[in-house]
Amino acid sequence: MDDAACQGVPTAAFFPAGAGGVPASIDAEYAKRVCAGCPVKSQCLTHALTFREDYGVWGGLDEHERAELLRRARREAENQRRRERAKEKADAATAA
Repeated sequence: MDDAACQGVPTAAFFPAGAGGVPASIDAEYAKRVCAGCPVKSQCLTHALTFREDYGVWGGLDEHERAELLRRARREAENQRRRERAKEKADAATAA
């Protein structure tokens, strides 16, 4: 991604370890600021979600935020399936 805002930024900035007594969450804020205005932010996030990148900041989200995003998406998909099944049952009962 040649247009990425992170071009030239050390890779380590996107994989914060919380060295030197600084919590990793604070270290991650720098990477998130780099991502904030990036023109390919959504493609980067899509890559991380598709390929299950377990560590680091991708598309402006750290691993915990991406995991929560996936949990919410799975929950919503399951709720949608339940609504569809309930509608199918109701339609079948009405047709009978």
